[in-house]
Amino acid sequence: MIKSMTGYGKAECEFQSKKITIEIKSLNSKQLDLSLKLPSLYKEKELEMRNEISRELVRGKVELTISEDSVSIEDPVNFNAELIKSYHKQIVDISKELNLTVPDDIITTLLRMPDVLKPEKQEVSEEEWGALLSGLKASIKSLNDFRIQEGAALQKDIADRIGLIVKLSGELEIFESQRITKLKQKIHQSLAELALPENIDENRFEQEIIYYLEKLDITEEKVRLANHCSYFVETMDEPESSGKKLGFIIQEIGREINTIGSKANDAGMQKIVVKMKDELEKIKEQINNVL
Repeated sequence: MIKSMTGYGKAECEFQSKKITIEIKSLNSKQLDLSLKLPSLYKEKELEMRNEISRELVRGKVELTISEDSVSIEDPVNFNAELIKSYHKQIVDISKELNLTVPDDIITTLLRMPDVLKPEKQEVSEEEWGALLSGLKASIKSLNDFRIQEGAALQKDIADRIGLIVKLSGELEIFESQRITKLKQKIHQSLAELALPENIDENRFEQEIIYYLEKLDITEEKVRLANHCSYFVETMDEPESSGKKLGFIIQEIGREINTIGSKANDAGMQKIVVKMKDELEKIKEQINNVL
């Protein structure tokens, strides 16, 4: 069973007056590339979140976004009284020095000064972290379910293309028998242009044909190609998805097809090889998105 690296998952959880939304999405990548967008409150748990995601998702360009909505009154804040007094004293002193009147609404100005209002420092409690972790796991499961669904579609498409390559390989046999006759005729014609036909040693001629055909024989390549295709399908059916392993097998399939193409020496066979390469390229594109 193969999995796609593309996926999307979402989960929501509640803790006291908070509603926490967790979204996670992934695209294909050669390795795990994590990006987390978190509220400042949850920054302290970033490493634990990364570890959880790494255990479950293995590969892909993964982006996690967590947002929170609070239905309570605004977060409690503390006034920095000493700093307000300091600002006020400096403003009064400067006003006297410049012979200016201190405005009646100076408090409004003071409250806008830097660091006057400081939110009360908050920490993530064990209970809140437990709720958040459960939501994170739910979103990861949702993404994994998406990956499995996409992987099933990928597997069917790839299996169909592998089957077509095997079918095309079988069609080469017709041209293999035909090219022996064509090859004999071509060599006979070339020899006829150089010498009289009665001077040709037919036994030696047959020996040379056999030697030449052995160089062009593609039986071993077809056998290896069939074995690679069979192994590829078996690997797709394994419990764990392995895009890298499938990529290695695809390389071996490509080598056999290329060798068949170099030995073809026949227009009909070359056309079949081109079709096989076309299917192989489409499979390679699909494999790039397999976990």
